[in-house]
Amino acid sequence: MGGKNKQRTKGNLRPSNSGRAAELLAKEKGTVPGFIGFGTSQSELGYVPAIQGAEEIDNLVDSDFRMVLRKLSKKDVTTKLKAMQEFGTMCTERETEIVKGVLPYWPRIFCKISLDHDRRVREATQQAFEKLILKVKKHLAPYLKSLMGYWLMAQCDTYTPAACAAKDAFEAAFPPSKQPEAIAFCKDEITSVLQDHLLKETPDTLSDPQTVPEEEREAKFYRVVTCSLLALKKLLCLLPDNELDSLEEKFKSLLSQNKFWKYGKHSVPQIRSAYFELVSALCQRIPQLMKEEASKVSPSVLLSIDDSDPIVCPALWEAVLYTLTTIEDCWLHVNAKKSVFPKLSTMIREGGRGLATVIYPYLLPFISKLPQSITDPQLDFFKNFLTSLVAGLSTERIKTSFSERSAVVAAFFECLRFIMQQHLGEQEIEQMLVNDQLIPFIDTVLKDPGLPQGQLFNHLAETLSSWEDKADVEKGDKATRSLENVLLNFWEKLSEICVKKINEPEADVKSVLGVSNLLQVLQKPNSSLKSNKKKPSKVRFADETPEGNQENEKCASSEGENREGSEHVTESLLNHSSSNRVSPLRKKPLEDLVCTLAEMSINYVNEQKSEQHLRFISLLLDSFSSSQVFKMLLGDEKEGIDKAKPLEISKLVQKNPAVQFLYRKLVGWLNEDLRKDADFLVDILYSALRCCDSDLERKAVLDDLTKDDLEWQSLLQVIEKACSSSDKHALVAPWLKGDTLGEKLVALADRLCNKDLESTVSSQSYFSEQWTLLSLVLSQHVKNDYLIEEVYVERIIVKLHETLSKTKELSEAEISDAAVPFICDAAYSYFSSAKGCLLMPSSEDLLLTLFQLCAQSREKTRLPDFLTCKLRNTWLSGVNLLVRKSGGTSEQSTFLRLSALWLKKQVQSSSLDNTSLQVLLSAVDDLLNTLVESEGGALLGLYIGSVVPNHAEWESMRQSLPVQWLHRPLLEARLSLNYECFKTDFKEQDTKTLPSHLCTSALLSKMTLVALKKKIALESNVLEKITAELLYSLQWCEELDNPPSFVTGFCEILQKMNITYDNLCALRVTSGVLQLLFNRSRENGTLWSLIIAKLILSRSISSEEVKLHYKRKESFFPLTEGNLHTIQSLCPFLSKEEKKEFSSQCVPALLGWTKEDLCSTNGGFGHLAIFNSCLQTGSIDDGELLHGILKIIISWKKEHEDIFLFSCNLSEASPEVLGVNIEIVRFLCLFLKYCSSPLVESEWDFIMCSMLAWLETTKENQALYPVPLVQRLACVSCDLACDLSAFFDSATPEAVANLPVNLVSEWKEFFSQGIHSLLLPLLVNITGKNKDLSETTFENAMLKPMCETLTYISKDQLLRHKLAKLGTGPKTNLPENLQTLLNTLVPLLLSRARPVQIAVYHMLYKLMPELPQYDQDNLKSYGDEEEEPALSPPAVLMSLLSTQEDLLENILGCIPVGQIVTIKPLSEDFCYVLGYLLTWKLILTFFKAASSQLRALYSMYLRKTKSLNKLLYHLFRLMPENPSYGEATLEISSKDFKTFFTEELQLSIRETSTLPYHIPHLACSVYHMTLKDLPAMVRLWWNSSEKRVFNIVDRFTSKYVSNVLSFQEISSVQTSTQLFNGMTVKARATTREVMATYTIEDIVIELIIQLPSNYPLGSISVESGKRVGVAVQQWRNWMLQLSTYLTHQNGSIMEGLALWKNNVDKRFEGVEDCMICFSVIHGFNYSLPKKACRTCKKKFHSACLYKWFTSSNKSTCPLCRETFF
Repeated sequence: MGGKNKQRTKGNLRPSNSGRAAELLAKEKGTVPGFIGFGTSQSELGYVPAIQGAEEIDNLVDSDFRMVLRKLSKKDVTTKLKAMQEFGTMCTERETEIVKGVLPYWPRIFCKISLDHDRRVREATQQAFEKLILKVKKHLAPYLKSLMGYWLMAQCDTYTPAACAAKDAFEAAFPPSKQPEAIAFCKDEITSVLQDHLLKETPDTLSDPQTVPEEEREAKFYRVVTCSLLALKKLLCLLPDNELDSLEEKFKSLLSQNKFWKYGKHSVPQIRSAYFELVSALCQRIPQLMKEEASKVSPSVLLSIDDSDPIVCPALWEAVLYTLTTIEDCWLHVNAKKSVFPKLSTMIREGGRGLATVIYPYLLPFISKLPQSITDPQLDFFKNFLTSLVAGLSTERIKTSFSERSAVVAAFFECLRFIMQQHLGEQEIEQMLVNDQLIPFIDTVLKDPGLPQGQLFNHLAETLSSWEDKADVEKGDKATRSLENVLLNFWEKLSEICVKKINEPEADVKSVLGVSNLLQVLQKPNSSLKSNKKKPSKVRFADETPEGNQENEKCASSEGENREGSEHVTESLLNHSSSNRVSPLRKKPLEDLVCTLAEMSINYVNEQKSEQHLRFISLLLDSFSSSQVFKMLLGDEKEGIDKAKPLEISKLVQKNPAVQFLYRKLVGWLNEDLRKDADFLVDILYSALRCCDSDLERKAVLDDLTKDDLEWQSLLQVIEKACSSSDKHALVAPWLKGDTLGEKLVALADRLCNKDLESTVSSQSYFSEQWTLLSLVLSQHVKNDYLIEEVYVERIIVKLHETLSKTKELSEAEISDAAVPFICDAAYSYFSSAKGCLLMPSSEDLLLTLFQLCAQSREKTRLPDFLTCKLRNTWLSGVNLLVRKSGGTSEQSTFLRLSALWLKKQVQSSSLDNTSLQVLLSAVDDLLNTLVESEGGALLGLYIGSVVPNHAEWESMRQSLPVQWLHRPLLEARLSLNYECFKTDFKEQDTKTLPSHLCTSALLSKMTLVALKKKIALESNVLEKITAELLYSLQWCEELDNPPSFVTGFCEILQKMNITYDNLCALRVTSGVLQLLFNRSRENGTLWSLIIAKLILSRSISSEEVKLHYKRKESFFPLTEGNLHTIQSLCPFLSKEEKKEFSSQCVPALLGWTKEDLCSTNGGFGHLAIFNSCLQTGSIDDGELLHGILKIIISWKKEHEDIFLFSCNLSEASPEVLGVNIEIVRFLCLFLKYCSSPLVESEWDFIMCSMLAWLETTKENQALYPVPLVQRLACVSCDLACDLSAFFDSATPEAVANLPVNLVSEWKEFFSQGIHSLLLPLLVNITGKNKDLSETTFENAMLKPMCETLTYISKDQLLRHKLAKLGTGPKTNLPENLQTLLNTLVPLLLSRARPVQIAVYHMLYKLMPELPQYDQDNLKSYGDEEEEPALSPPAVLMSLLSTQEDLLENILGCIPVGQIVTIKPLSEDFCYVLGYLLTWKLILTFFKAASSQLRALYSMYLRKTKSLNKLLYHLFRLMPENPSYGEATLEISSKDFKTFFTEELQLSIRETSTLPYHIPHLACSVYHMTLKDLPAMVRLWWNSSEKRVFNIVDRFTSKYVSNVLSFQEISSVQTSTQLFNGMTVKARATTREVMATYTIEDIVIELIIQLPSNYPLGSISVESGKRVGVAVQQWRNWMLQLSTYLTHQNGSIMEGLALWKNNVDKRFEGVEDCMICFSVIHGFNYSLPKKACRTCKKKFHSACLYKWFTSSNKSTCPLCRETFF
């Protein structure tokens, strides 16, 4: 109806929200409405009058309270809830006087809202009420009467939190002593309110039927009735006795109403439960009134006895007992036998229907209250009653619930004892109880294991004890005699069923177990009761008659609290005697029964070898281990034992039947092979030992048995039993500590450790048991002592260690079969269970061996994984124990000392690979963490100290590191060298094992990290040394070019284990580390210097921190290698002034050296190296200074020319001379870069001549390139050539004017030619020798500068090459020298070296425009064939392309088009993709340089080979989704937005920072060229592609390329210099239109060409402008022709217009159209109609005719249909 945005009626200012409405009303002064609702005590709907005197209310009630009270009258639940919470808060916070003003209006609100349907509102109401009470206190008194009825109801709320809140409020108002008084004060009002609710209210009177749903109304009504009934009960319980009489009339009127009694049959269980609770309270508090209403009470309660609702049951049965107690004549009003007992019987037969725990405790009080007249005949009644009880146990529900079973059994025995007590002397009933009930019940339970045996036996024992005690106490009495007869009868019947169960050849296992349990319980009843964890209340029977005790207690609401009559309720267990004294009435029959059963069982064992009976004997003997039973078991056998037994044993056998039985029977049984589980036989052994008189006797017997008789399995079980029971351990303790057992176990350990499985026939399980025995004696302790003597434990440990030490010599198969797994288990048991004081010296050797096995890789130990895991757990538990034993003292244990030495030896032996190192580090990590966790902080510090190598050892390890790391710093000019320190590359064995320095630094760093994390102090110099050595290792790894796999693996391990410098620093930054590094750098240079530079670069330390270590620059001089390298490493981070200081120290030192001094570190070489390093960072801008040094170098040439390695063989050159040459060339390169002042001609001559001479040296010494200094010289020589080439190539006219005359011409004619005549053959030579070149290898370092130099070669120099002639393959139109050049260079595009590919591309790029002219000369030979003509671009290029296509298919073929592939820079794939894209750039350059006719032929060839299609698919896998250039993130529409399509690609050889963008940018560049130069072919491919690819291409091209191409096309039209005779062309950039106007004589033709938004993919539209003097049909033909030309020709718009103009010109010249394509000039191959029909004389294009013939399958003329000749 309404909506949020609906226009309100004018003037309607009332808000829709109820809370805001109340707020608005509160502000409208003088219009306070009353609270309108439904009356609470009226039977009809009524209007609750509004409070009179609005002004008075305004004065009395605070405005905030007023607003809240009005919110409470709203219907919305949330509004009421928030308002009530706000009300409570205000009651707490406001002053008492203000809150008191609310009291007159509170009762009405409370009475209504406390019955609210929403439980949260009711709870909040009670909570707010409590706060109101706490504030106003006694001022609430005047309003109590109107509140109390609802308050009591609220305390009985069915929602517990609300009821609790109401009770809290009530207790806050009245202390417990005052509560009855307060209730009495309001009793009349309470009774009236509650009676009205019970008798008058209906669902429709309590709630408004028009607004409240029926379901909600009913729920509220049922809740109110329940609360009212419970409130009445509460009223009765709280009211003082003297106040009850005054309410009698009101209750009488209530009880007289039939509506009240109907609540007992109500469908809602909560109402029935509350009703029965009220009935109980009425019986208790107003018994006389209930007696008067007996005719209504009795049927209402007793006939509901079968109500099985769990809510109702407790209250119902309480009401039943109160009814029976209160109303003596209750049975007059119901038919017990027809209406009550059948219901009761059904209920208990069904097991209480899931309520046994509730109902059954009431059964005894119930039957005790039944008068004899009702139960006659009693025999049948009690028989049926007890039978029903037992039947209830069979129900499924009872079987699955322990508590319910217990309740049934307890009720059975309680009732049985009660009936027996009441009817002693009545023989029929006695016999019925024992013979028909008790014995069958026991028999049933013994048969059915699902029934509660434990509870039954306990109750039975308790019942028998009570009867026996009574018989013992009252001897001679008639009742006593009856009890004795009952007991005799019981034992007779019990014996029968027990014998029957046992006297079967195949006795049932569960029955046998049941009988033994029963006998055990009957022998020791008190001990058996301990098994009951839960101790329920028991009934103790008194001697009084049932009628003698009729005490009524007060109201009791919980079940089972009141049981009146002949019993007293007590919480104690039946416990008549603290001792286990057995009554004479039980002892004799029990012993007789045991002996009978024992004799019967041994007969079955002897005759049939029945295991079940043997087990039964074991269980019997456990409880009845007496000589009498053993005699019975021996029977009449007279067999003697082995005569060889000692005299002492023989005497014992004669004297003691138990020992005799042990030797005669038990030993034989124990040693039977077939017996798997002899556990019960060991129990018999212990039973026999119990019958011995002393420990000495027992030890003698066991020692004798150990020597010969007992097998290992039996020994294990005997010891296991001793460990599990302190009683049994006490029996065998002397034997366990004896020598006999100890020696036998040591012998066992020796045999097991040295066993050879192949030579033994015993099973694996047999050995497993023996190992278990060893583990047991090693691990078990009693009272902090070993089971056996300590000396034997130590001997066993020694045996284990010896065996474990030999495993290193065994194969994997032997280890798996050997005893190692068992030794692990035994050792683990020993370590994990030992206490600190029990660890022995020999166990430390075992621990060390375990650690060593765990710390070595599987390849060495050949241990399986599961075994390694076992070993680890074992030694860790041992270390834990060891540290606890030492208590963290400074004294190191043997294990720690030896393990530290072993670790040190391992890492320094260079025998570890990555796997071994990782295993070792993990083991050490475990060890150290265990040390720390066991509070061994001091131990950890000492341990690390003992592993650290000394200075000489560190130095030796550093020396053994391969020096290939020096390659990169040397090439990058970070370090300068003048000596040859390089050996060969990594040896074969080096690639498998790690250098010792790496292992040692990794191990110590790991140990240090553990110590620092646990905040354990180490000696500071130790920490600094370890950190420095770790940095050395890391720097060594980082500097390696193409590091071997083991180095990268090592770095990964360090990362995985968090062993990094950052982590060490994060835990503790040490300033001493930097000092140490600086000192070592000054001493040794090399890597130490690079570490400092790396730390500054990674911002681990600042350059300011470094400055503290070189305050005086003079201290670095005289130069040593260390000082030189330190300065070179610091140069990038020095300030300009500091660099000037260093260079100023160097310049004077360059003057006046002898030849030897020039090459020394402290001479020319060193100082020039420092100067170069300073100059390299661009900090010296003093031109004169640079000139001065150049002159010094020129003077060196004059004085010591032989130092300069010009055109010479370097094999004889010393490293010192090489070093100084490298620095001179470096200086010349830097000089060209930074010197801005002009040079004189002699200086230019020196530089350029020297450059050529060094290049000649480079070329002649190609064989020596692997020598690092030679490679470095080659690099810097090429660098110099490259820099000179770049200088002259980019020289501006102004710069040329400042150069000496003829210098540029000399450069071009001589020097440049010289450079390329040297380097081009060198490139061919190098690439020819090594097909798998890689730019990342050191040997190919000079490729980069050499190839970059070659990019400056001119076209003429290329064509004048002197390369060897190479086979041309198929005949081509190209000259021989050009073909040789192509054949030589093109294959190099497949090279693995990127510099070679780029250099070759640059050279070929200069040649490509020259090639099409050679095809143009032979053009006449194409075009007149009968088929579509095609011409291949240079064959060698297309052959290469074919190879590359196969490679690209392998790399990208499986990737869907549109999914972007990222190619890893410098990988093999990178080079293949780069070469492929460069090849296409060359082809497209070649294509662009060709004429229109040639382009048509070339494009036909590309179409046939489908090469272009493959290219386009690959491009859409390589071009990025967002081809933005650099960091550009602007919108596409922005004019300055740079993409790979707008920016020119710069393929730099030496600049590698942009390598990740090379392939994406190159792909975009190729796509741009393809669209520009081959638009028709791309359009054809796009239109034929599948829909997904079609959309991807369209979207990408429109977004990034079309705008660029359109702009370029329009711009080319605008800037075109091409002139047409009779045609003018104009372009409009904004509308992307080209307008052409063709004029000839009087004819004027105007055409408008419109470019599409996705140009060039979409069709170009041609529209007509002016048209003068041309027929319509002709006009349409010409427009169609132009459209066709623009769509299908691969060229620009200007070329298309030229073609069209040519066509129109020919038309006007009189050349007729081809009648197939209706065009003069063919749209594809640009030919004229030449083929004429002999009949009709019409001419056609050759291509058109060919197509006509092939498509029509005829050879007739298209016009005259005659055969075409």
